[in-house]
Parts: sequence; structure tokens; C-alpha cells
Amino acid sequence: MIIVYHANFKKSYKKLLPQVKEKLEDRLRLFSKDEFHPILNNHALKGKYSGYRSINVTGDIRAIFKREAGEAIFVVIDSHSNLYG
Repeated sequence: MIIVYHANFKKSYKKLLPQVKEKLEDRLRLFSKDEFHPILNNHALKGKYSGYRSINVTGDIRAIFKREAGEAIFVVIDSHSNLYG
């Protein structure tokens, strides 16, 4: 599977703490091997993110992506409260 990063995701990524960036890299490696690994809690979203999916990066940080033509396009990463609040 090909992982693509939207410009918004790249912008949000730059603001993350180093330990969160490291955790994200670990989660994306796992995602590329098994996108439905239980640790990721990959699930479909509703509401304004209908059609998108989310994975857990840390206890509070989520990465939102959309599947299109064999690609996983990561569009945003932020805290749960900032994304859904």
C-alpha cells in the first residue's frame, strides 16, 4: 500500500513533539504491514469526517486518512478534542 501525505497533514506534523513524531513513525510502519492491527484501532468516522478513517497514534493523538485507488491519503493529525470537539 502506498501512503501519501496531504499538505495539511505535513503542516500539522511539523508542530508535533518529537516523541509523538516517533510514535507516528512506529504506527505508520505497523499500518503499512497490517492496517487493521488492533493497536491502531482503525475505524470509520462519521459526521464531518464521513468517508474517512482514523488510527490511534497515542492515547490522545489521531491520524485521519482516506483510502483511494490503493493509496492511504493521510489528511490531518491532531488531538482527539481538536479533531472532534
